[in-house]
Amino acid sequence: MSVKSSLATVVGKSSYWFLHTFLKGGSSLPGKLAVKIDPNVLHELGKNYDVILVTGTNGKTLTTSLIVKIMKQTGADVITNSTGSNMVQGITTAFLAHKAKRHSDRKIAILEVDEANVGPICQYITPKAFVLTNIFRDQMDRYGEIYVTYEKILAGIKLAPSATLIMNGDAPIFASKELPNPKIYYGFNDRDTNNDIVAAPNTDGVLCPRCNHILHYHFIVYSNLGDYFCPNCGFHRPALNFAVTKLGALTPTSSQFEIDDYPFEIKIGGMYNIYNTLAAYAVGRFMHIGPKAISQACEYDEKVFGRQEVIKIGDKEVTLILVKNPVGLNQVLDMIQLDKNKFSLAFLLNAKYADGIDTSWIWDGNFEQLVASGKVDHYLAGGERYKDSAFRLKIAGVAEKDLTVTEGLDNVIDEIKKLPNNHVYVLATYTAVLELRKLLAEKGYIKGGMN
Repeated sequence: MSVKSSLATVVGKSSYWFLHTFLKGGSSLPGKLAVKIDPNVLHELGKNYDVILVTGTNGKTLTTSLIVKIMKQTGADVITNSTGSNMVQGITTAFLAHKAKRHSDRKIAILEVDEANVGPICQYITPKAFVLTNIFRDQMDRYGEIYVTYEKILAGIKLAPSATLIMNGDAPIFASKELPNPKIYYGFNDRDTNNDIVAAPNTDGVLCPRCNHILHYHFIVYSNLGDYFCPNCGFHRPALNFAVTKLGALTPTSSQFEIDDYPFEIKIGGMYNIYNTLAAYAVGRFMHIGPKAISQACEYDEKVFGRQEVIKIGDKEVTLILVKNPVGLNQVLDMIQLDKNKFSLAFLLNAKYADGIDTSWIWDGNFEQLVASGKVDHYLAGGERYKDSAFRLKIAGVAEKDLTVTEGLDNVIDEIKKLPNNHVYVLATYTAVLELRKLLAEKGYIKGGMN
C-alpha cells in the first residue's frame, strides 16, 4: 500500500471510529475523507477480496443481506455495506469499518451498489460476479428510462469482462445485449407454459430488443418478469440455471416455495422477496454452497431496515415497508391484501433527491384494488407531499371519513396511535422511512441507526 493510501486509510478508520463511537453515524463521511486524500484508496482496500456486486432497481438490500448470511456460514471473512450507503464513499467506508476475521483465508465483499455507481466502483475494484435483480422505472429525474439505467450498469460490467453475470432471466432487458461474460440465469419455472399472453399496456420493457415487436409471455410473474418470447423474430427467455419450481403458502409475513425442488421458507412476504431469495441462492450455488446450507441461512427472521420491519407503537403493531416505484408499490399492495385480518394503512410520501422529486409514479399504484378489497378500515396520508398522497387515495375511492391527513411527519406517530386497528401497515418513501425512524428513536420505540 502506498504512503498516500496508508494515510487515507488511517484518516478514514480514525474518523469512522470517532463518528461511530460518539455520534452513532459514519456511513459515508469516512470514505469521503479517505477518497479525498487518495482517490485510488478503494482499489487498495478491495484488492484482496472476492467482490460480488449486487445492483438493480428493487431488491438490492435484502438480496445482499441474504448473500451475506449464506457466505458467513462458510466461515469466510465477509465485508458488506449494511448501512445501505451504496455509492463510492459508502462502499469505501464499509472497507474502512470492517474488522478482519482472524483465521479465515477466504475474504469476500458482498456490496450493494447503486445502479448509477456500478461504473465508478468498477474503476477501482474488479468483481468476481455481478448480481442483477431487475430494472424498473424508478426516479425518472435521476435515471431516465430503464434502458438508460441498464447502460449505467453496463458501463461497469464492461470493465470486468471476465466477471460472472448472475442475472434475473425473467427480465427481458438482461438478455438484450451480447456480452462476453460467463452468465448464470435464475427465474420462475413453476407454472403452465402453454399460454400466449401479453403484459398490461403500461408495463415498461416489453418491446423485443431485436425487432421492437411487443413481447409475448407463456406466463407472467409480475410486471415484465416471466417466460417471455417474441412471436416475430424468435427472441426468448434464456434457459434458466436455477429456478423456483413450486409455490406454497404465501402470507404477508412468510413465503413457502421450492427452488430446484428443494423446500425454502422465508419469514417475509411478497413475491419480490422470493426473487431476492432466488438471486441469493444462485450466488450461493455459484460459490459452491449446497441447497441445505443456503436454505438454513435464508430462514433467519431478521428484518432489514425499512423492509417489513415490525415496530410496536403503544398497542399498535406497525409494519414499515419502503416503497419507491410503481412495480414495488404494487407488489407491496398485493402482498398486504393476503392478510387475513383487516388493518389500517399509512402512506407517507416525500420527494427529496433520494426519493426522486417526481411523484407521478404513485398514479400507477393500484390503490383502487386495495380499496375495493375492503381490507383497510382507515387510511392515513402524510409526508412532505401529504397533499399528493391524500389526493391519490381519494381518487382511488377512499371516503373522507376514512382518511386522516397530516402535514409532514411530526404528528404521524400520534395519528398512528389513533387508528382503529391494532395492525398498521406504513408504506413510506426512502427519506420518509429515515425521518420516521428518527422520530421513533427519539421517542424510544426503536434504537437509533439504520438497522
